[in-house]
Amino acid sequence: MGFVLWGFLTDFFTYETTKSVVVKSWSVGIINRIVQLLIITYFVGWVFIHEKAYQSSDTNIESSVMTKVKGFGYLQNQNQNENYQNRVMDVADYVSPPQGSGVFCIITKLIVTENQFQGRCTEVSTHSNASQCFLPLLSYTPGVITGACLKNSNESHGMCEMEGWCPAENDAIKIEPMDVNTFTIFIKNSIRFPLFNVTRGNFPPTMTANEIKKCKYHPEDNPLCPIFRVGDVLNYTGQNITELLSKGGEIGINIQWECNLDLNIEKCIPKYSFTRLDAPFAKNAVSKGYNFRYAKYFKTENGTEFRTLHKAFAIRFDVMVTGKAGKFNTIPTMINLVAAFTSIGLGAVLCDIILLNFLKGAEQYKAKKFEEVLLFMAQQHVCPKTYQNLITDFPSCFVRAGVRGSDRSFHSSESREPAVTQMHEELL
Repeated sequence: MGFVLWGFLTDFFTYETTKSVVVKSWSVGIINRIVQLLIITYFVGWVFIHEKAYQSSDTNIESSVMTKVKGFGYLQNQNQNENYQNRVMDVADYVSPPQGSGVFCIITKLIVTENQFQGRCTEVSTHSNASQCFLPLLSYTPGVITGACLKNSNESHGMCEMEGWCPAENDAIKIEPMDVNTFTIFIKNSIRFPLFNVTRGNFPPTMTANEIKKCKYHPEDNPLCPIFRVGDVLNYTGQNITELLSKGGEIGINIQWECNLDLNIEKCIPKYSFTRLDAPFAKNAVSKGYNFRYAKYFKTENGTEFRTLHKAFAIRFDVMVTGKAGKFNTIPTMINLVAAFTSIGLGAVLCDIILLNFLKGAEQYKAKKFEEVLLFMAQQHVCPKTYQNLITDFPSCFVRAGVRGSDRSFHSSESREPAVTQMHEELL
């Protein structure tokens, strides 16, 4: 037990110092420089230039979005009430919600069911017998099924009776969508980076009202114009515009702010990108596009309530804002510089692995690389075999070993060479 404890203490109180060994080998030298060059290139090119690791960054962007749609269109609804055929639609008719927020819909077609009263009537679909009308409630029917099948005596098929808003909606009719390609969307976006207290807007403050009215956004010719043609936005997504107008869909308008605050603040400008958010469902057999229902309620003179039901197919626009701002800071710069200089030492580690395991003369390199100096042997007047290197520190060792004075004098003069020669060797 004492021997184990003594061995533990001896190992614990061991000091290791670096010994420099110069290896004159072309292959190892080339590998070392290539590794160092790769590490330096990575830190300079990627870490500092691309990732701007010398900056402190702020991604906690504060944003506000306001939108306004303009344009007129014709709603051509065949097989419906004449009041809804070739009807001119303005913003109040086709934009929902009307508040101008970052999420809004442009209605492309409407299925209108007028004068619905509470009562009993037949649903739209037909059935061959009354057994199919026994379910008391079906989620896909426009009302509560009573169980009765209503049909004429000379017909083999009838319709299930339902209780609810009558007449029932027929959403299977064919309707041509309204052309919205010429409509325009005005986007007003203001952002703030709280860490640096920097605020910006998505168009220059010097832009006049006439310039805004005349400009149209283009990613290259006019990237700062806040007016977007709906047709252009749909084209930028690369989707089928005809299907979008007919079935509806969800379009994302992403405003990205990437600001380098070490440069002129006027260079902190937004970049726009457009995508279809419901693209994974575009090819599904069911639940394609986007639609919703809303109703307008009225009362007759005697107080009976009735309504006009609208099933709207629409393109939903989501304006999303992301951003990142960076500015020079001493702390991240120093941290990444230390990491860069430390990583350069990986070249030496790789070369050591090659020298110790794969090249000829590995044993010779190990002998030069690793050396133990046992100081306690000299303190106990026990001379190691390489006593010439220790003659200055332990003269008593050589007295006990019977070394003549002339020899001791010779070795003492040899030991007066600079100490670095004992720690620096060349391996040819």
